[in-house]
Amino acid sequence: MKYRLGDLCTITKGETGIMKAIPGPYKMIALGEMDKTHIEFQFDTKAVIIPLVSSTGHGHASMKRVKYCEGKFALGNILCAVIPNNENFVLAKYLHIYLHWNREELLVSQMKGMANVSLPMNRIADVMVTVPSIEKQREIIELEKMLVAKEFEADKLFADQLTQLAYLNQAILQEAVQGKLVKQDPKDEPASELLKRIKAEKAKSGKKEKPLPPIKPEEIPFEIPENWVWCRLGEIAESTSGGTPDRSNPKYWKGDISWLKSGELTDGLIVNESEEKITEEGFKNSSTKLFPKGTLLIALYGATAGKLGVLNFESTTNQAVCGFFENQFYVSKYLFYYLWAFRSKIIEDSWGQAQPNISQTYLKNFPFALPPLSEQKRIVAEIEKQLTKTKQLKEHIIANQQATEQLLKALLHQAFEVRESETV
Repeated sequence: MKYRLGDLCTITKGETGIMKAIPGPYKMIALGEMDKTHIEFQFDTKAVIIPLVSSTGHGHASMKRVKYCEGKFALGNILCAVIPNNENFVLAKYLHIYLHWNREELLVSQMKGMANVSLPMNRIADVMVTVPSIEKQREIIELEKMLVAKEFEADKLFADQLTQLAYLNQAILQEAVQGKLVKQDPKDEPASELLKRIKAEKAKSGKKEKPLPPIKPEEIPFEIPENWVWCRLGEIAESTSGGTPDRSNPKYWKGDISWLKSGELTDGLIVNESEEKITEEGFKNSSTKLFPKGTLLIALYGATAGKLGVLNFESTTNQAVCGFFENQFYVSKYLFYYLWAFRSKIIEDSWGQAQPNISQTYLKNFPFALPPLSEQKRIVAEIEKQLTKTKQLKEHIIANQQATEQLLKALLHQAFEVRESETV
């Protein structure tokens, strides 16, 4: 039979401000996955813990989990405790399982509000729950325990598979930058000749640059094919960072020129312009640069340091982004995959300060294994062919993981759908 939750249980709001909790001997239930501790306890019982606010906020109704707790515990003031009035009639653990696995239909659907989405306690009280016999409740508790253990094993297997797939992607990139992914063509112009043409082209520009030091033997991480050559990244491509127009000047903002930030780099082809745009006046009166389509971008510092992207349109950037201008002597996507292969080293080298900081000087001096131009194109094509296959494998693994979760939910739902004769 179905019963109104408020007729079965006492529903009590938490009393402790989560940010005001004082670490102590008692568990304090919070909204997130990790709980806290507190010097006092509010409850000494078995209870189902339901959030009173959306897990994500910002106008979106969601609930990641319904929790269960027993013993002495404190409770954050944006959650409530649902405590059975009679454990001989309905078990708190059974209610937890029922409400957690049906939370979208029973709880999320009852949330209200546009900006600050919340779940009123009177709506929780009106939720209807199926209550089978105590024996059936205990069976469901044991079933859930077994299914969750199986799901944990499956999740570990899926996580291992995804880790192996990440290693495979890295192996593909490593073979690519070492000249092992595609065959060398003796008809290709040797990279040494390509590098001479790059230097000759730079000399024509008349732009004076400080010569970069030659590659030292100890800087060479691996052997490369005979028709490749080691050089500095700054020898093959010009680079610069962006800038930010004066925020206080409204004439500089809400224009038509895309202005990308480091967090908008996608580790792939950047196809969407930034939501923030600057005006022509803002562009002229700031240090930002207009990067053409094909520019390789890399985030220089902060949490996004090392993120990459290849522009598919013209754009400016903020100062946390450095751009390598594409030219006729190298393929931007090859440079993208090369730096992606070395990203862990680049980020590791950037530590030592308050936050990761990749300098342009470091990037210009970065050792670069330059292949012939035609081979660069063949390498990019083969990388993308193989990464497409690994992407399909990843999608298959994730689909299997989701199917496993849905099966677990379906088996529990089947257990909840008891016949009338089995209910109390």
